[in-house]
Amino acid sequence: MHLEMDISVAQYVALCGVTLVIGWLVHSVYKWISPVCNGVLPPGSMGFPIIGETLDFLKASSSLDIPDFYKQRMKRYGPVFKTSLLGQPAVISTDAEVNRFVFQHEETLFSIGYPWAVTKIFGEKSIEAAHGTIHKFVRRCAFTLFGLQNLKEVLLPEMEGAVRERLAAWATKPSVDVRGDAPDILFELVTRKCLGFDSSTKSGKLRNKFDALFSGLFSFPIYFPGTTFYRCMQARKNVQKTVRDTLAERLGTPGKKHGDLLDVIVEELQGEEPLISEDFAIDMVSMLLFSSVFTLSGTIAVAFKSLHDNPDVLRSLEKENQTMLKDRKGGCSGLTWEEYKSLTFTNQVTNEIIRISNAVVGVFRKTLTDVQVNGYTIPAGWQVIVNPMAVHLNEELFEDPLKFNPWRWMDESKRSAMLKNFLPFGAGIRVCPAADFVKLFVTLTLHILVTEYRWEEMKGTDEFRSADVMFPQGYHIRLRPKDDQMN
Repeated sequence: MHLEMDISVAQYVALCGVTLVIGWLVHSVYKWISPVCNGVLPPGSMGFPIIGETLDFLKASSSLDIPDFYKQRMKRYGPVFKTSLLGQPAVISTDAEVNRFVFQHEETLFSIGYPWAVTKIFGEKSIEAAHGTIHKFVRRCAFTLFGLQNLKEVLLPEMEGAVRERLAAWATKPSVDVRGDAPDILFELVTRKCLGFDSSTKSGKLRNKFDALFSGLFSFPIYFPGTTFYRCMQARKNVQKTVRDTLAERLGTPGKKHGDLLDVIVEELQGEEPLISEDFAIDMVSMLLFSSVFTLSGTIAVAFKSLHDNPDVLRSLEKENQTMLKDRKGGCSGLTWEEYKSLTFTNQVTNEIIRISNAVVGVFRKTLTDVQVNGYTIPAGWQVIVNPMAVHLNEELFEDPLKFNPWRWMDESKRSAMLKNFLPFGAGIRVCPAADFVKLFVTLTLHILVTEYRWEEMKGTDEFRSADVMFPQGYHIRLRPKDDQMN
């Protein structure tokens, strides 16, 4: 009798426990799919708990068109929709007007806000603290490296030399993978400008560490041996060690100047009231190195591929650059800033390459307060992802958007509207400080490529689009000087 009662009580307690757990799970799932909001949330789905819609977001699309993740949701919900990515609630904007609204209200309604995984990779403090006076210091560092004045007076000839040297090296090889090897073009130069590296061995070792970091940038943040994110975090530690050791060496000899970014950082760290810490400086330098080189890989591969597939563009490009060289006075010299600006068609080709490649997967912000957009409310603390790619490939804004057509930028009747919606580098107070650097690099590469080289694809390959433009099997070409015959 007592045994039967004990069993009944145990069963009752177990039943209550199971009921509570089920109730808690149901409540948690309900909260996940129906987040609290002081208004009406944008339409969309939050996906599965924790995982959200991350797997769909990271899935590659087998063309350069807008990935299915965006297409399906834009068709179902409109240009602004909610989702959950990498464990965080987010609103994605593929609308040009909303994108501009976000950029116009930096520091009042929105602040920088990367996914949790990215903040761990590049340093949570360095990203979240980059506002106010610290943000001004970070931008001063970036403009020291990429600013217009430095581009004109110092970087232009050095960049031209770096591009010439790398393309000449490629021309000695049976084949080269443009997608995988593109960072090599500028990495040695940028590490010299940032860290004062005067050895290709040093920069080469650091470059290999960044490869692993790049591969896991948008991986799901599971820190466990064997996962992509774990390998990425190990690569972060290796990159940090290289930068930390270099900074420590420089702090030990503060009077010795190298004319690089670390000079500015050392001066700040040894001031009476430094704005930044050593850890912040290390993360900042790592992020500058990464963003200035590795995000260009897809862009350069798309440049080679687009010219190969559009011989009419290649002929016009070659004609303009050869004409400029013939008109050059004073004999043989490097490209001047005035010549660079005079290459009208070449610069339009650069615009088209950047539009098509869309090297940046999105501009990441977070709301500082509840924000009203298109009749919807985005709650405070949510991530907002501005998606320039969807705008650049919108047929209402760019006619026949997947066609590689540099002449579109020369149509005066449409040029103003296109430039208004062309935001590959963001806008407002956080516009990418390397915008002119990127344009100059692409144009320089085109100039040298079409006047001095010819190339052929070693095998057919298709572009894919995911977090970046990819060529799953690489993009292999055979590059040769123009006066050499292809066998």
